[in-house]
Amino acid sequence: MAGEAKRPTDRQRLGARGEQMAADALKRAGYRILTPDARQKSGQIDLIAEEGGDIVFIEVKTRRSTAYGLPAEAVHAAKQRHLIAAAQEYLEANNQLDRSWRIDVVSILLTQGPPRLEIIKHAVEG
Repeated sequence: MAGEAKRPTDRQRLGARGEQMAADALKRAGYRILTPDARQKSGQIDLIAEEGGDIVFIEVKTRRSTAYGLPAEAVHAAKQRHLIAAAQEYLEANNQLDRSWRIDVVSILLTQGPPRLEIIKHAVEG
């Protein structure tokens, strides 16, 4: 029906759960979350934060198994190019080109037992 909200897919629910877990872990690690789910023309940035004086653009990868590799392995060369472009676009749009910045990846594996979460600093070189 027109006007009815679309129900999130399993993949979208998994992504949202992973992003919330990542935000919580990053806060515990001393990051200050500035913006969740920032959308730029070049692409989406899962989280934008500050940590150690840097603006940090964070890509969150969540998987339920390693059948297709570890979550961080999904940040392939094309994805890295999109992240760099989106980060630069954000910095320009917010008059922050003079700020120090980096791209981190949060890898989350949800298998049996406790989740395995890893914060990978400077995961993508811009």
